[in-house]
Amino acid sequence: MGSSNMHCLTLVIFVCLSTFIPQTEGQCDLPANQRRDCFPWPALSQESCESRGCVYCPDTDGPWCFFDDTVCPSEIPESSRSDCFDEPGASPEACRARGCIWCETETEDIPFCFHDDSVSQGGEFCPDDVPENERVDCLPEIGGSMETCLARGCYWCESGTPNVPWCFMSPLHGYRVSGEVEDTVKGQRVHLRRVNNPSWFGEDVVQVDVDIEYQEDDRLRVKIYDPSEARYEVPLGIPSPDDKATSPLYEIQITESPSFALKIIRISSGETIFDLSHLIFSNQYLQFSAQLSTEKVFGFGETEHETFAHDMDWRTWAMWARDQPVTQGNLYSVHPFFTSIEPSNDMFGCLILNSNAMEVTLTPLPGIQYRTSGGILDLYFFFGPEPEAVISQYTEAVGRPVMTPYWNLGFHLSRYGYNTLDNMKEAVERMRLYDIPHDVQHGDLDYFERNLDFTYDPVRFAGFPDFLHTIRQDGTRFITLLDPFISTGEPSGSYPPYETGMTADVWVKEADGVTNAESMCWPEDSVHYPDYSKESTKQWWIDECVDFHSVLQYDALWIDMNEPASFVTGSVHSCLNNSYNAPIYRPESLLVENCAGEDDGWFCLADKTICLDYTMELGRRYDVHSLYGWSSSEPSLQAAREATGTRSYIITRSTYPGSGKWAGRWLGDNQSAWYSLKTSIIGMMEFNMFGIPFVGADICGYFTEASESLCNRWMQLGAFYTFSRNHNGDSAPQDPGLWPEVGRNSREVLLTRYTLLPYLYTLFHEAHTEGRTVIRPVMHEFINDVSTHAIDEQFLWGPALLISPVLYEFADTVTAYFPDERWYNYYDGNEEANRGEYGVISAPADTIPLHVRGGHVLPTQRPANSTMWSRSNPMGLIVALDDDEASSGSLFWDDGDSIDTFENGLYFLTRFDASLGVLKNEIVHNGYPEASSLSFADVNIWGLSGSPNVMVNGQPWFDFDHDPASQVLRIFNLDLQINELFEISW
Repeated sequence: MGSSNMHCLTLVIFVCLSTFIPQTEGQCDLPANQRRDCFPWPALSQESCESRGCVYCPDTDGPWCFFDDTVCPSEIPESSRSDCFDEPGASPEACRARGCIWCETETEDIPFCFHDDSVSQGGEFCPDDVPENERVDCLPEIGGSMETCLARGCYWCESGTPNVPWCFMSPLHGYRVSGEVEDTVKGQRVHLRRVNNPSWFGEDVVQVDVDIEYQEDDRLRVKIYDPSEARYEVPLGIPSPDDKATSPLYEIQITESPSFALKIIRISSGETIFDLSHLIFSNQYLQFSAQLSTEKVFGFGETEHETFAHDMDWRTWAMWARDQPVTQGNLYSVHPFFTSIEPSNDMFGCLILNSNAMEVTLTPLPGIQYRTSGGILDLYFFFGPEPEAVISQYTEAVGRPVMTPYWNLGFHLSRYGYNTLDNMKEAVERMRLYDIPHDVQHGDLDYFERNLDFTYDPVRFAGFPDFLHTIRQDGTRFITLLDPFISTGEPSGSYPPYETGMTADVWVKEADGVTNAESMCWPEDSVHYPDYSKESTKQWWIDECVDFHSVLQYDALWIDMNEPASFVTGSVHSCLNNSYNAPIYRPESLLVENCAGEDDGWFCLADKTICLDYTMELGRRYDVHSLYGWSSSEPSLQAAREATGTRSYIITRSTYPGSGKWAGRWLGDNQSAWYSLKTSIIGMMEFNMFGIPFVGADICGYFTEASESLCNRWMQLGAFYTFSRNHNGDSAPQDPGLWPEVGRNSREVLLTRYTLLPYLYTLFHEAHTEGRTVIRPVMHEFINDVSTHAIDEQFLWGPALLISPVLYEFADTVTAYFPDERWYNYYDGNEEANRGEYGVISAPADTIPLHVRGGHVLPTQRPANSTMWSRSNPMGLIVALDDDEASSGSLFWDDGDSIDTFENGLYFLTRFDASLGVLKNEIVHNGYPEASSLSFADVNIWGLSGSPNVMVNGQPWFDFDHDPASQVLRIFNLDLQINELFEISW
């Protein structure tokens, strides 16, 4: 980034004196090696040197213009100096390297090295009028030097503030508007011409066009591209209306000179929410910066970070699909989408539609500095203004989430490391011992024969098909893992997936477009990678999955390693050293030391994947690498559905905007650590923002051995992941039945989950049809309460269920925030005393605090240890009254496993409304006749004042309990068919 802690060379500090300092006699006799250069730029003159308060000595040795170190440039009194070097080892050089002032004094206890921000550093090339937080990095790549900085026509100003760029752009750098701004059918077109400044990385595009499309009242597109030459554009297929919006929520202001800038203003508030400038557009480097209206920024994935709201202190995140264990860096998926809260508490979202290697720096301006290595700059803005409206608008553009099967919402058990069928059986038996709900068993590649896709080991897993049939009778389904690579080394005629793939020519190709890409991964021999963007590959993949289903009766697919991953850099032959595999722009946030054996720390995009000059039908991998997982998801879902004949599902590791149309997501190979427990909440909330609501972390952690206390608390939190799966690596087992207390507590918390599955399933229907989140940040429901903006240790299911887990070792309480509405303890219906404030909630080892929000009706069902049984059980309603003693909600129901039931009208949907002491239902759609087999057996009304007189459908009803102290009314022994109208009064 060009900041102080990023340079390995010694950097010279330049101090501009605030007043002219006359030369001292004899200073021209100062040896050249002792002169500190005051003006190491061209066009040196005595006037310009002395205007900086420096000494001018035009001799032949050393700098002609240098600092007068006999004079202190600071006017700060000695008694007011703030020590800049309070540890041992201070020296003039070390002090100046921190951007501080060195002035010696004979006064005791006065620091020689101190801060003085009023002293400009660097003269003409370090202007006084560019605050540090406005600097736009001019050295974004690895390395960099003052000489490189100046050659780019940038400013050089050292700083003592960590991470602040020392080399930054001039406001004159970039593009200017050329000619008139044109009106178009969809909006405007702006022609830009590059300002004649030095090039950063070469091959600059001289003429650039900006198309501004007013696509919808709440959606804007800004497309910046080369009009003379086609460049790669992500084929996401976002619809573009034929005409521009008639009543947009936004307006655009364009600055034509001295350099192009574009402001996006929300009309209702007059606030500039996005101010784009500092544009660079070259062949392999594109950049812009944007000032935002607040520092409250969320999104940009996939990364692991400590807080939901991003750290804006010059934090840089890469976006490039990587086979990388979960650490504080970029990971498997790429989601260049973010949201930001505005001063008015409105929210907008922005998608930067690009799939090249990219990074974003979040700055304290507040703002973002975005850089990418190719393609175009294609920005979509979503104007909400409510947070859930932003996500709905976003998923309308990229695709609504796929509807999950009902059974998929049950509990999943998995492990890489069973290694034998006997070990898997023992884990399942422990689940049965504690009667822990168990809807899905997963099989990782340890059950494969020699790590080969579409096989199982006939010795270690002898009898596997029969075992799967047996557990299916108990209500446990099976999900199998598949990897996106096929071994090339099996004997002829012994491995059909390879041979049929060769016949159909389904593989990713090398740069020549003919030779099959070849690398190493889990199998013993080298592998080829399917090109899922080819139609022939899609059909081959479907055929192989269908054939394998006839061998092993799986219910859904788990696609791993689809970045795609490789155990060698690039290929078995290494990669060519060309502009695709070793581009001139090398993002520092993607630093890989000694990649491909280079001893100079050469950066390499092909680390843990295949070469970037290889080709797919989708495009060159340099452009489409991060789309590989996205491209594999649709054919995988098609394959699973054709193989099973059911709705089925896909779990995938690498995703991109739009992946939620086909797949869910787990958060990768995390750590068995309390830190990972906490950050999993952030990951879940972000992927719901990204339009992938079915998501969860590996419960109890993947790497290292989980402690009993950690696993106990993680099973409680994991019971409220939308994808609730205990999974770990090849270490000690950690299934919940290993510990008696964890087993008992897991059963209880999972029974709570299963009780609430009708509510959760209804939320997934709303995500599928309206594009809303399921796991929801608290601020999404309470955006006007600024106290909610930073909450990331609590979350909501939809609008109504608040989950406040224990996230710290030894804790038996939770400090939870309750927005200013009525909240009820889920376990007993008692109203929470805290409103609009934090409260300390008891959370012993067997409890996770849950609260229901007043004003909402939650459908429930009597639980069982599998959804196969629970779906037939009696149902119920929780009616949590608000301050007006009103409440509303809904229930979506279908067979839970057929494809496109909503689209085909094969579903049941009812709404509930309670007000003025009466609860009624409304049948919205009655297209699922089997709903008549289900009845509401009990109704719980919370927050009821007064003494009730219960009537059901106009008749007195005496089977109820009422506690005046807790204001809880429980009506029981009901038998109200869910697809018939009813009325309950009290």
